Amino acid sequence: MFQVGNIYVIAAVAVIGGGLFGFDISSMSAIIGTAAYKCYFNQSGVENGNCGGPTAGTQGGITAAMPGGSWVGALASGFISDIFGRKKAIMIGCIVWVIGSTIICASQNIPMLIAGRVINGFSVGIESAQVPVYISEIAPPSKRGRLVAFQQWAITWGILILYYISYGSAFMGGRTDSTYSTAVFRIPWGIQMVPAVLLFVFMLFLPESPRWLARKDRWEDCHKVLTLVHGKGDPDSPFVLYELNDIREMCQFEARNKDVSYLELLKPNMINRTHIGIFTQIWSQLTGMNVMMYYITYVFAMAGYEGNANLLASSIQYIINVLMTIPALIWLDRWGRRNTMLVGAALMMVWMFTNAGILGSRGVVVPGGVGGVPAVSMRLSGAPAKGLIACTYLFVASYAPTWGPVSWVYPPELYPLRVRGKAVALATSANWAFNTALGAFVPPAFVNIRWKVYLVFGIFNLCMFIHAALLFPETAGKTLEDVEKMFEDPNGIPGIGTKPWTTRVEYQSMTRMERGDITKNKLGSIDHHDESPVREEKV
Repeated sequence: MFQVGNIYVIAAVAVIGGGLFGFDISSMSAIIGTAAYKCYFNQSGVENGNCGGPTAGTQGGITAAMPGGSWVGALASGFISDIFGRKKAIMIGCIVWVIGSTIICASQNIPMLIAGRVINGFSVGIESAQVPVYISEIAPPSKRGRLVAFQQWAITWGILILYYISYGSAFMGGRTDSTYSTAVFRIPWGIQMVPAVLLFVFMLFLPESPRWLARKDRWEDCHKVLTLVHGKGDPDSPFVLYELNDIREMCQFEARNKDVSYLELLKPNMINRTHIGIFTQIWSQLTGMNVMMYYITYVFAMAGYEGNANLLASSIQYIINVLMTIPALIWLDRWGRRNTMLVGAALMMVWMFTNAGILGSRGVVVPGGVGGVPAVSMRLSGAPAKGLIACTYLFVASYAPTWGPVSWVYPPELYPLRVRGKAVALATSANWAFNTALGAFVPPAFVNIRWKVYLVFGIFNLCMFIHAALLFPETAGKTLEDVEKMFEDPNGIPGIGTKPWTTRVEYQSMTRMERGDITKNKLGSIDHHDESPVREEKV
């Protein structure tokens, strides 16, 4: 079968899996404020024809159902990926997504909606864990950050596209409990299965990860993929031979360390990397970004927007999210991971503390909530309302080129080949565990602690800045095998390796190597017909 060799096409197809996550965010954030949704799933009574919708606790549960399923899916993806391959794991996720979307689209009640969102979440867990692994293992080092960052860009496009589909659907039917139309939410919930079908079909024409093939002792196939993607058809390309030799040396080392289980991630030589990967994903949630995505209509309702005006104003942040991710796609490999995270954490901290100050000093508490929605517990007007909106937009503009893409790029770079699938799955599962908790926490938090919600996230951003500054090393411009050597540095800190604050971006030297400027000693001793190490392994 024909296989695509252009790395940009490969990445563009694979990251459609990220788009599924974006679709899910909008399928809730753009819908929860509509009359159709609030009346069809109403639990809060009707006042003058206006429905209150699900209670704050129930809405938190509905929102949290997807990341809850994603947590399970991410953990399971490590086993699926190690057994069937990165490519087939992504394809399995597509099938699961179509099943979940069908159930959501046909939802007759809240339990059915939750069940569908859990199933969809399982799919997103697989895709969000294994798409970055797949791209990291097939991409050239100097482009790895850019290509994996396409995952975040796909998420932002997914959010934006389905949000406007939902915005258009919101004009169907009336605005009261007797005139609404369920087409308002059934159309976008049905359309969201289309990209999964496309992804499944397109994945048939992409190659498997060369590093996964090497781990399965399929060295001829590994060499063919490297030749196709990195060598432009030349099997004797210096960079192809360099990578093949690097992979071979790592596999020979790993052949002496056969056992691969989640417990290995807790061993002394792995615990530091495990904690960095997990906290990269945890901090990306504790920035407060996904909360802003899911519940943005609540924030704008506090600022005085209602109905379709609320939906339209909320959509601006999704446009900002798409546009501000572009700089990371262009320059992330030059900026590096570490500095990008530090700058992002500092800026987001400022906007969160500012929002807390605005709401705390100028917000007016509304008993029962604005429009009968308890989570919209405060009201602003005039300049303070504009300030709240401006800081919300600036927060999104700070997250989009920093923690948004880096949280997907960074974890797959940290781990050796033998544990990469499971390690990234574990890190991603931490993302979804906190996404679940925050999805359930925020509506009741807006009811009970109001403006202090922003204060909490501001403190989290301060903590992540300190943590990243002290313990997160730079991985940009290094092969995955070079990153492994950095963590195993005998002259570094025991259990940590090279001091994180001394690590630097090595973009220029890697681009020279990819152009073929490689000394003979870097190529090592390579024989195309060498017998590869025969390994038994536990999966």
